[in-house]
Amino acid sequence: MNRHTGGAISEREHISQAITDILTTRIGTRVMRREYGSLVPELVDHPFNDVNRLRVYAATVMALMRWETRISLSRVQFAGANMEGQASIDLEGTVVDTNEPLSLSVPLQLGGSV
Repeated sequence: MNRHTGGAISEREHISQAITDILTTRIGTRVMRREYGSLVPELVDHPFNDVNRLRVYAATVMALMRWETRISLSRVQFAGANMEGQASIDLEGTVVDTNEPLSLSVPLQLGGSV
């Protein structure tokens, strides 16, 4: 189900929606699932250097390994912020059940972003 419209969506769209939700949810903010989410929201505003880029990669992989078992990742790329100040994470991997390739870019709209 699409979280914005309530309409039906495909399995791939649901995976993409779930990944975005996992990566943009701060750990500790879900009442009944305190461990749900990732550390990515905490790391996005840190300086864009090699150490923090590695931290974003690790936070992404650890969160998706725990909360989205329908995929297997092979590549994670943190694109950093563009001229509008928006960061994104590019993911590549496979869908576990069908072994189909998966490639998507997750925009990190956090906090007060509109």
